[in-house]
Amino acid sequence: MAENSRLPMISVIIPVYNVEKYVGKCLSSLVEQTYRDFEVIAVNDGSTDNSLDILRHFEARYDFIKVINQENRGMSQSRNRALKEARGKYIALVDSDDYVAPTYLEELYSACAENDADISCCYYYLHYIGNDFLFEYPFRCRGVLTAEQAMNKLLHDVQIQSFVWNKMYKRSLFTDYGITYPSIAFEDTATTNRLFAHANKVAVIDRPLYYYNQRPMSTLATMNVTKINDYLRAVASVRASLEENGIYGKFQKSYAALVHRAFNFSCMYVLRMHRDNKNARGFLTNISRVSRATKYFAGDGFNSGLVRGGMFNIVLEPQKLEEDYSVR
Repeated sequence: MAENSRLPMISVIIPVYNVEKYVGKCLSSLVEQTYRDFEVIAVNDGSTDNSLDILRHFEARYDFIKVINQENRGMSQSRNRALKEARGKYIALVDSDDYVAPTYLEELYSACAENDADISCCYYYLHYIGNDFLFEYPFRCRGVLTAEQAMNKLLHDVQIQSFVWNKMYKRSLFTDYGITYPSIAFEDTATTNRLFAHANKVAVIDRPLYYYNQRPMSTLATMNVTKINDYLRAVASVRASLEENGIYGKFQKSYAALVHRAFNFSCMYVLRMHRDNKNARGFLTNISRVSRATKYFAGDGFNSGLVRGGMFNIVLEPQKLEEDYSVR
């Protein structure tokens, strides 16, 4: 176990907001890690349930757990706050409503250290809480990848995805290049490619070591117009960061695959939004706007300054009926 007088090898960052049903299991799974040289930095982001009490209980019992309490600022700002406090050579980010296998830290760290890799990745289980069903993610690869191989797979978003929580990073990737998480939904899509752009090698472990809980209040389960627009902004920011790093030409085809995927998912989210609102007005307009935007993202006339300056909304709220005819 890491001593307070020395720097830990790994800093585990956990943003916490209203997850009293899950955060105890999350922290318990970290307490039970086979690798011991680590610290946990849990940021309570203004929870209104008993999450902070649970965090304080673990903090009092285990000297490697540190709790930061702040007013609600969102998941990204919680991660950024913890990154400023992190002391480890490596960073792992765990979501507070998930949990990890006992060898999660050991295997990710060994993959980095033994292969001189800046990033390591593992696979995961989808855990459906309602019926306690585990589904193992099927589309996998393994081994040590060059930076180019890893970026291509990341942009295709199948064998390597942009999730923050199934990876370990050298902290220097954040600090040396000033990388932080933006305050939008799908902040991982906007950020992970920036970290991969500066990695020398990426090691992939072909084993599921993370348990990703599927619950009703997750981002994907509560998609709305703001989140759809954030998703599209994140995809546009990937293009901007590739250009800023001078590598867009090298990954143009892979980025086009990401944009195609984004179009399909955005159309699905738009359909669900209109369905949930029981209102088809504006549906075709929204699909058309998504089509034009994604073509622009992958086109020759793309302007990265538009992304940095703050993009306008692409998808609009379902149009309200001028009159309520339902009672006539």
